[in-house]
Amino acid sequence: MPVQPFDRRSSRAGQQSLDELRDEVRTWCAEHVPPGWRREQAGASHEEHVRFQHWWLAELDRAGFAVPHWPLDWGGGYSLAEQAVIYEQLARADAPRLVLFFVSLHHAAATLFGAGTDAQRERHLGDIRAGEVWCQGFSEPGAGSDLASLRTRAERRGDVYVVNGQKVWASGAQDASWCLLLARTDPTAPKHKGISYLLMDMRSAGITVRPIRQITGEEHFCEIFLTDVEIPVGNLIGAENDGWRVAQRTLNTERGATMIELAERLALGLRWLVRLARDTNPGSELVEDRLARLASEVQALRLLTRRALAPSAERDYGVSASVVKLFYSELLQRLTAFGVELSGLPGQEASVRPLSSGWESGLWLRDFIGSWEWTIPGGTSEIQRNIIAERGLGLPRERWS
Repeated sequence: MPVQPFDRRSSRAGQQSLDELRDEVRTWCAEHVPPGWRREQAGASHEEHVRFQHWWLAELDRAGFAVPHWPLDWGGGYSLAEQAVIYEQLARADAPRLVLFFVSLHHAAATLFGAGTDAQRERHLGDIRAGEVWCQGFSEPGAGSDLASLRTRAERRGDVYVVNGQKVWASGAQDASWCLLLARTDPTAPKHKGISYLLMDMRSAGITVRPIRQITGEEHFCEIFLTDVEIPVGNLIGAENDGWRVAQRTLNTERGATMIELAERLALGLRWLVRLARDTNPGSELVEDRLARLASEVQALRLLTRRALAPSAERDYGVSASVVKLFYSELLQRLTAFGVELSGLPGQEASVRPLSSGWESGLWLRDFIGSWEWTIPGGTSEIQRNIIAERGLGLPRERWS
């Protein structure tokens, strides 16, 4: 699909102050966020959820708020401060999240902008903005935290790579049209050196997707089985056997840039927690102390996120992104755990979480259970601490004999 750039240069957004942008987004949300969407999505089928997500993406795109983090010529062009204002107002309006398009709008786009060719960007970015769903084929059984141990093999035969292997924890793969795939193209090279980064059409022959049912009843994680799948050589991102370096851009996006929106959503969860505390424990100094502590941590996360993504932080972006991801995932657990405590037994009643909400459904037990997955994807908390220690602090890698 040809790209239709959204040109903000002639719009007043380019000359707006942050306060004017805040008012614009707030007014737009008041007119467009569908009332009762949480109730409707809580009982929605998977097909209804997918239709709703596509509709909401189109609404945001028409307003220019779908991809504020993209470059100007591709529909974005907002500064970090402006992005924070947009996500802040969407969160405060309790707007749905684009959970179906998380990988495509963030991970796939960042990879294409940073390492793709002009032809690849022209081929894919317009479709992504129009609602094409992508998934990520990185982790494997036995190659999760130690991702470089992956065993999926891509053998070049003429103009195609023939791929065989298995991927796991691929969120949204059952709905995806494309996949960001890591595969080993040189089995004789050191494990970080023989990996290539490929764009795989999920409609190709030889692909089987199996959703994994979670304890919450959801099935957004999937396994992907690959049997003699052919991928054109033109779908290679970067150089052959240099996929590990390219993948760091994708992982850093998962650990960093997406945190702008997630930090603002965490602030929304904090406001819900304050209201819950007023209803259940009015006047409790202990509760107020813990809320104040969480509030200071949420604010620190917002500041850390913006600092990590500022141009001056580019040279240590991987370390800064790891700090943000580690802090966010563990703060999310602390905040939702306190919600479980405050809500008591009534808060532990089984309920269906709205499909378009992400973790922040206000059903505290379910949100707490869901929070644990955030310490795993994009590198576990243990991996983040290793990155911070080795690359950020210069500590030696521990060798065990």
